Amino acid sequence: MTAEPVQLPAMPGAHLPVSIYSDSELASAAVAAQIADLIRTRAAEGRPCVLGLATGSSPTRVYEELVRLHREEGLSFQNVISFNLDEYYPMQPDSLQSYVRFMREYLFDHVDIKPENVHIPDGTVPPEQVAEYCRRYEEQIQQAGGIDLQLLGIGRTGHIGFNEPGSGPASRTRMITLDHVTRTDAASDFYGEENVPRRALTMGVGTILEARQIVLMAWGEGKAAVVKRMVEGEVTDTVPATYLQRHPAVQVVLDEAAGAELTPRKTPWLLHLPCNWHDAALVRKAVTWLARTVGKPILKLTEEAYNENGLSELLAQSGPAYDINIRVFNELQHTITGWPGGKPDADDTYRPERAEPFPKRVLIFSPHPDDDVISMGGTLLRLVDQGHEVHVAYQTSGNIAVFDDEAIRFADFVADYDQAFHFSSNEPADNLYHRVANFLRTKQPGQVDSEEVQQIKGLIRSGEAKSALRYAGLDPDERAHFLNLPFYETGRVRKKPLGDEDIRLTMELLNRIQPQQIYAAGDLSDPHGTHRVCLAAIFESIHRLKASGTAWLDDCWVWLYRGAWQEWDIDQIEMAVPLSPAELTRKRRAIFKHQSQKDRPLFPGADQREFWQRSEARNRTTAKIYDELGLPEYEGIEAFVRWEF
Repeated sequence: MTAEPVQLPAMPGAHLPVSIYSDSELASAAVAAQIADLIRTRAAEGRPCVLGLATGSSPTRVYEELVRLHREEGLSFQNVISFNLDEYYPMQPDSLQSYVRFMREYLFDHVDIKPENVHIPDGTVPPEQVAEYCRRYEEQIQQAGGIDLQLLGIGRTGHIGFNEPGSGPASRTRMITLDHVTRTDAASDFYGEENVPRRALTMGVGTILEARQIVLMAWGEGKAAVVKRMVEGEVTDTVPATYLQRHPAVQVVLDEAAGAELTPRKTPWLLHLPCNWHDAALVRKAVTWLARTVGKPILKLTEEAYNENGLSELLAQSGPAYDINIRVFNELQHTITGWPGGKPDADDTYRPERAEPFPKRVLIFSPHPDDDVISMGGTLLRLVDQGHEVHVAYQTSGNIAVFDDEAIRFADFVADYDQAFHFSSNEPADNLYHRVANFLRTKQPGQVDSEEVQQIKGLIRSGEAKSALRYAGLDPDERAHFLNLPFYETGRVRKKPLGDEDIRLTMELLNRIQPQQIYAAGDLSDPHGTHRVCLAAIFESIHRLKASGTAWLDDCWVWLYRGAWQEWDIDQIEMAVPLSPAELTRKRRAIFKHQSQKDRPLFPGADQREFWQRSEARNRTTAKIYDELGLPEYEGIEAFVRWEF
């Protein structure tokens, strides 16, 4: 990875400069450094620095870096005046979901900003006073001299702040009704969409556009589609973020995943940009794109198809078309294997995994207690069937994703079991039931569960995970490892940053098992961010072990799967494990062991289907694409990309 961003060239019809960093950590650090420079410059000039601040997942790492700069490098916020974009309405400032609380937890409580210089829309203003309050908010911005730099994220609807589709370029600070998609995306923070406020206070598009500089940040595959519309689409109030194209000083800061759909990244040949056609990965990307664009199998692509779709240079350098087709077809064919752990006593020259050693010690990391079977259940079953020593590490308890009535049901079972079998203890089990029932009866939306309730919900999830492993043919007492990483155990959707204890626990397990194969969740689209943090824990642990000279890593390969949110692009796949109808059914049954997540998962994200439905649809779609490209036809395919450390 490099700390230097890739600057995308200007494109016809697009007027937003884009910087793409290799990951969101580097991007956030760069944005924080820019803000810090502006604060110091204004201080040297004897002037206040007026910042427009955003909330949500995008700016959190920026704020953490600003806090570090304050503590370690003496960055002072004494001259900073801040104005936040928005707030839910109604909303008490001390509520878990309040943006007042968010800003305090991530920034204000850790720096020396003056309390009187902090401005956040007030979610407690009486309805009849909202209009006047919003007018005064605009006045305060003007009295401060206007906003020097405005931070923004972007929602799936293309909203900036809470300016939903339909918001015009002249809109000012006001109350707005939230779009259904926005409320769905916020449901996890409020423990159910029914608890999400229907209204919010927000700066207007016009207010935002008056800032001297604007920095919009977006991370992850889930933002790629709306980023493309913002950067390359026409200016329209159906995607309010497109109005940023009219601003003279906007920066769009992305990670690789968020920028993946932009034309210079996805299909640079269409813009006649220089392409390194010696790069086999780029050729594979171009040829699979061409085949899907013209609706033909790879081996039926003609020279006319290449020439008519911007790929004449590829044809000139590597043609004829027949040779290119054969090469890419063979590369894709070699990704397919029914032996994910390697086929013993076989020529593995063109297989994605080594034949030896066999059997392998395999460690599957599962961020939540069901990601293993949802995302790679068919592969897990096949690894067990083929005799490998399979271990599964459940990185978090997943306790917040259990409905309250499930916790009551299990506490009731314990009480009834105790009574039926006359077990004696220092405390009757029915006391536990009554405490749990009384707590949950008076629990407020978004309130953190008591420690007892969190433990019960965690036990529900771990019991379901054990049941799924037994179904797969594994002894959970020997092969299930519940890490319960501390960063997750807050009882809230919002988690702590990754810490040294998370890394220590992960390294300890890796050293104990010394796997020859590791599987990890490599998707960044998880809307709650847990997958992202869990992957970072694995990567950091491996880097530290590697730096210490750990010998067993020399014979270890890491494969990344993707979860219920998104699949690898076809040109990225390096190992494709085909599933028969019977194997897809077995995988479904393993998922069904997670009963607390069945029928209506607590945090489904934007996709309202159950996880098993998403998983099967994704597996079938991948298989269909392989089929359409001219490869063998399967019922389903699970896909993996190798991470080389």
